[in-house]
Amino acid sequence: MGHILLIDDDAVFLKRLEEYVTEHYPALHVATCSDPIKCLASITVDLDLLMVDLEMPGLDGAKILAYATSIGVNKNRIVILSGRDADYLHKCFPMGSCLGVLNKYEARQQEVMDMIFSSLQKKGLNTSKS
Repeated sequence: MGHILLIDDDAVFLKRLEEYVTEHYPALHVATCSDPIKCLASITVDLDLLMVDLEMPGLDGAKILAYATSIGVNKNRIVILSGRDADYLHKCFPMGSCLGVLNKYEARQQEVMDMIFSSLQKKGLNTSKS
């Protein structure tokens, strides 16, 4: 089963995304956290995907990305979410610094999230059949 950790201080967005993933991708296990500092203990190398909001009080997504990679989380398993436009996000996180940067409110970006979730679910289902 794919293990996903969603970190976002926007409780409404966090709940909506958790419900969406749970409903559409039942093979994925979703954990959520709205307090970025408390979330640090939940970040482990066993995560299949870490999705983290860029702008949060106390500890922003860039610092969480740095922390996660420092403890061994593969940067290709980390997605940065933001309400900012793609140009801004790509300047902050050049290609290769993480799996991707997504505007969490744009429909086309949500399609990319679906591709990621679908891929994780397929991978998890194929692994469980082995």
